[in-house]
Amino acid sequence: MFTKVLVANRGEIAIRIIRALKELGIRSVAVYSTADKNALHTRIADEKVCIGSAQSKNSYLNAPALISAAQIKGVDAIHPGYGFLSEDAGFAEVCEAAGIKFIGPKPQDIELMGNKLKAREHVNKLGIQVMPGTFQEIEDEQHAIRIAKEIGLPLMVKAAEGGGGRGMKIIYEEDQIPNIIKIARAEAKTAFGNTSLYIEKYFENVRHVEIQIIGDGNGGVVSLGERECSIQRRHQKFIEESPSVAVDDKLRNKMNDAALRITKHINYRGVGTIEFLLDEKGKFYFMEMNTRLQVEHPVTEFVTGMDIVAEQINIAGGQKMSVSQKDIKLKGHAIECRINAEDPETLVPSSGIIHTYIQPGGPWVRVDGHVYCGYEVPPYYDSLIAKLIVWAEDRDSAIRRMQRSLDEFIIEGIKTNIPLHKKILASKEFLLGNISTRFIEKFI
Repeated sequence: MFTKVLVANRGEIAIRIIRALKELGIRSVAVYSTADKNALHTRIADEKVCIGSAQSKNSYLNAPALISAAQIKGVDAIHPGYGFLSEDAGFAEVCEAAGIKFIGPKPQDIELMGNKLKAREHVNKLGIQVMPGTFQEIEDEQHAIRIAKEIGLPLMVKAAEGGGGRGMKIIYEEDQIPNIIKIARAEAKTAFGNTSLYIEKYFENVRHVEIQIIGDGNGGVVSLGERECSIQRRHQKFIEESPSVAVDDKLRNKMNDAALRITKHINYRGVGTIEFLLDEKGKFYFMEMNTRLQVEHPVTEFVTGMDIVAEQINIAGGQKMSVSQKDIKLKGHAIECRINAEDPETLVPSSGIIHTYIQPGGPWVRVDGHVYCGYEVPPYYDSLIAKLIVWAEDRDSAIRRMQRSLDEFIIEGIKTNIPLHKKILASKEFLLGNISTRFIEKFI
C-alpha cells in the first residue's frame, strides 16, 4: 500500500480524496495554483506545494510541474480526481515511467474508452447497442450533410475527445450544419486540443442513466448500480439520483450486464462509469465511458454503503476488491444537487468573496464542498463549489430531506443556483419522476 499520495486536483474533489487518504493512514500532498493559496484543500493536507500560476494550463494541467512536485515530495502515487488530467493517457504513462503509480485505469484503457469513436466501435463489436451514428470522424461539412440524410435529423455533433458538454451541438436543420461544425471544431480544439468530431442521432425525450463499475485489472469487475443523471443544463449534469425511477430489476440486470461485459473485455482497473441513454420504451444505448471518478459518486456511496474513493486507492495499491457482485444491494434513495457559483438564470459564473456560509445538517445529509466564510471564489475554474447529497428510505422522503436541506443552505456574497434547485424539486413533473435530458428546458 502507498505511504504518500499527491492529489493532482483542487476544490471539493481534492478534499474528498485527502479525507479518504487520511482514513487509510496515507499521507497526502496537496498542489495548488497561486489563485488557490488559501484553498481549503491546502489546509487539510499533510503537505502542500505550489505548481504554477492561476491559469489551469500553468498549474493543474501542467504535467511536468506535477511530476516534479511528486518527485520532490517523494510520493508513491498520484490521484488525478476528475477533470484536468484524469483522462489523459499521456499523463498516466508519464507517471508510470517516472515510477509513480497513477491511481486510475491503465493508459491503454484511457486511450481506448476516452476516445468516443474508439469506444463506440469497441462496444458495437461486443454486440451492445450504441447510439445510431458514425464510427469515423467527420471529414467536412459535406460528409456531415450526407450523414444527416442517412440517419435523419435532429443530430448531435460531439467531440471525439470530449466531455463535460464541450464541443456538443444539436443540429435541427440541414442548413445549420456548416456553422455548427465550425463552432464545434473550435470548441473541441480549445477544450481538448483535438478537432475530431463525430455525429449521433439526437433523441428528444430520453433519460441519461449511468452504471458505476469498479474493476481490479485482472478480470474482476462489479457494478454498483445505476444513477439517474437526466436533469441537465447545457449538457452538464445538475441533479443526480440513485436508483432511477425508470429502471426496474429486469432492466437493471440488463444494463448491469452490458456494463460488465464492456469493462471485463478490457480487464478494466479502477473506477469508471458506463453511460447510456434510455428511451421511453426501455431500450438503452451506449453513449460513452468515463474512465475516472465521477462528480456524482456520492449518491452511489449512500445507496451501497461503499467508500468508492477508498476502494479505488486500495485497488491501485495492489489490494483485491473488498466486494463481489453478490454483496451489492441498493438500499433506499439518494439525491445530489450540484451547488454552483453562478447566476441561476443565465449560468454566468459568479466569483467574489463569500460573506455568509451556513451549510445544512441533520441525519443522512452530506456536503462535499471546499468553500468557507471569507473564501474568495476565483474566476479561473469550474463553478462547482459544493455538492449537497441526501439519503432516505424512499424517493419521496429523500426529496423532502433535500428540500429542507436546500432551505438551510445559505451562501451570501456570490450568486448560486440554489434557487433553481428548489424550483426543480418543487415541480410536479420532478416529483412524479417524469424527467428527461430536456427537463429543465421543457418544465422550468
